[in-house]
Amino acid sequence: MSRRLRICLIILGITGVMVLGLGAWAVQRAALRAPAPTIWLADVHGQFLAAQPTDADPRLGFWPLTDPPHRIVAATLAIEDRDFHDHAGVDVWAVARAVRQNLSAGRRVSGASTLAMQVARMQRPKARTWGAKLGEAAVALALVQRNGHAAVLAHYLRLAPYGNNLHGAGFAARWYFDKPVADLSWAEAAFLAGLPQAPGRMNPYSDAGRTRAIARGHRVLDALAATEDIDATSLNLARAELDAIAIRPRPERPGETMHVAMRLAAQPGPVDRRATLDLAMQREAQAVIDAVMLDLEDRGAQQAAAMVIDLETMQVRASIGSKDWRSSALDFTAIPRSPGSVLKPFIFAQALENQVIDQTTILDDLARTKDGIGNADDRFLGPMLPAAALANSRNVPSVHLVDRLGIGRVFGLFRRLGLHAEPTGGTRYGLGLAVGALSTRLVDVLTAYTTLASDGQLRRLRWMMHEPQMPGVNVFSPDTVRQIAGFLSDPQARLPSFPRSSHSEYAFPVAVKTGTSAAWRDAWTIAYSERYLVGVWVGRPDWRPMRRVTGFRAGARIVKAIMTGLHPEERAGLADLGFRPPEGWHRAAVCALSGHAPTPACDAQAHVHRPPNADPLTPCQHHVRVAVDSRTGRPATMETPAALRDERTFVDLPDRYAAWMDQRGLRRPPYRKPARRPAQAVSRVDIITPLDGTEVIRDPEAPGGVTTLALQAEAPPNVQVLWTIDGTPVAVSEAPHSLRWPVTAGAHTILASVALTDIEAAPVRIVVR
Repeated sequence: MSRRLRICLIILGITGVMVLGLGAWAVQRAALRAPAPTIWLADVHGQFLAAQPTDADPRLGFWPLTDPPHRIVAATLAIEDRDFHDHAGVDVWAVARAVRQNLSAGRRVSGASTLAMQVARMQRPKARTWGAKLGEAAVALALVQRNGHAAVLAHYLRLAPYGNNLHGAGFAARWYFDKPVADLSWAEAAFLAGLPQAPGRMNPYSDAGRTRAIARGHRVLDALAATEDIDATSLNLARAELDAIAIRPRPERPGETMHVAMRLAAQPGPVDRRATLDLAMQREAQAVIDAVMLDLEDRGAQQAAAMVIDLETMQVRASIGSKDWRSSALDFTAIPRSPGSVLKPFIFAQALENQVIDQTTILDDLARTKDGIGNADDRFLGPMLPAAALANSRNVPSVHLVDRLGIGRVFGLFRRLGLHAEPTGGTRYGLGLAVGALSTRLVDVLTAYTTLASDGQLRRLRWMMHEPQMPGVNVFSPDTVRQIAGFLSDPQARLPSFPRSSHSEYAFPVAVKTGTSAAWRDAWTIAYSERYLVGVWVGRPDWRPMRRVTGFRAGARIVKAIMTGLHPEERAGLADLGFRPPEGWHRAAVCALSGHAPTPACDAQAHVHRPPNADPLTPCQHHVRVAVDSRTGRPATMETPAALRDERTFVDLPDRYAAWMDQRGLRRPPYRKPARRPAQAVSRVDIITPLDGTEVIRDPEAPGGVTTLALQAEAPPNVQVLWTIDGTPVAVSEAPHSLRWPVTAGAHTILASVALTDIEAAPVRIVVR
């Protein structure tokens, strides 16, 4: 073998090894890779909300196109790689032509990159060298061989740059023209197809860039005409449209939807998605919050959250996470807070459902409960019908209902409603379940309220238009929730706690429930009409108290403005103010004090709804008319002259109402005087509040004497209780044996004893800091 032949063989061997190595290297890089697609989020009307990359890559786009539309494919191939389907990834004739042109010009005037080579470069960008070009060619061949022409073309349309940090024809069509790529006209397709050659120089948002892009688009149309992909008529229309092409303004994220948009964009789903949010409705609700919160700033209110639900579709129309997204990164619709009284309607609904009460049942609001829970206004309203007890948001009757239903049953109901997910039985919350001991989220409260607003069915909220409307889960009967709606929509039932013509009263049927947590830390209002469910929370992110900001003062004010705006055609007040009663039930008048059929002696009446087969109501026996001798005030006798006989109305209630009647100035019948037991017959007295070992934290900014502590004792109503603190008598209380004591710093011993006896309660020791 000659020396020359050996050299040739060696060179051929080395070349073969290099080719094989290059081929193996290219095969390893023949997978189609792309960054995660950007989520495009719009509102229910298509208004832009957010474009959110799913990872740390700041670039936007990369939407997959499994079946690229004809126009964008034809325009792209016509200008970028017209022989794409006729070569294996490298166009040899184009390479030869480019080499000849570049050598003739003495500089690079033409390239020969095919779409497959561009895909290889976009997947692994490198400096533009001859070695890099050779590697791209090898990878391009492997890409086409491994994946096929169609997949490589679709991948190019996913990766190609279209300026302004946008990638992919699908995303660029949505960004520049606000339409799916399949809906592009020939002019729009030509405009987009020309951008990847020099996306920085052809920026559609600058005059010069748009002029260059239009000129490039005309070249694309010329190429399409040469390949006969477009007929003459369509070509002339496309040229005219291209010269006046309209680019949508650069999309800007609305600040009003920042919290909810980021959360929805992070959820799984299609890349081009529509939320159920209505941007106009969101902005109107935000404007209401801005105005009211400005008025509440001096009372320490710092944040607010609100939601609006369309009850027909269960779609969330508005969700405001904070007063202003710049003021807090927290979304307060999804942060557990104490709900105050807004969960009471579920307790009353369960009591009605289980027939523990009906609309004529009398509930007592007489004294603090055994857990020391009283009413927010420190008053007691005596015997109350359920409608009045709920509409007035009385704590004491609500706590009694929890006690009768059982803590476990109420806690289980709250779990079923989605208000919590705790596995325990709720004993650690105790009877405080009625007044906000269980923290929950605004979004969960509104979901639970769908049962009251949807004939007893718990409905799932819909956030995205592609989500199906799921059937509801029965929790209460329609009769039960219609009764609750009647209670909460009756402005007369709210008296005396809430005034008429206030934030809770509407010109059309609206059920309203307010709630305020301990020390005014949270102010809530939930309201629903036949069309919408609205909820608002107001508070502080640091959980510090506000200055007497209540659900009625703050939340109801915001809700009323939002709800009224949702019903523009009903503001005139021509609609029936009440919700539909249970099917077939009839309206009946009752005595507000007894729940029985009213008599001429009853001075306060209410109206209830009763089922079709209900037994007739018995006449009220608590209001009685008695003829008395005007001289003595005793019952008149046969001997009493007619001129001295005075017909008077008296209230005949059981002895447990004696103290309340005395406070209200109600007269008991002269023939019925309460039997007073001597103090010596009293067996015991107990201090209910505070508990032994309690630590009281004073507000350091409050002036001396302002911070008070509730003292409550359990003792018979016919005795007086002497309160002694640190050995010094401070007060004597009548039934219901409660008072407020202005606290002072230090350790204190509290004693309660029956006046003028040696009967006393076990001492309670507290520390005030």
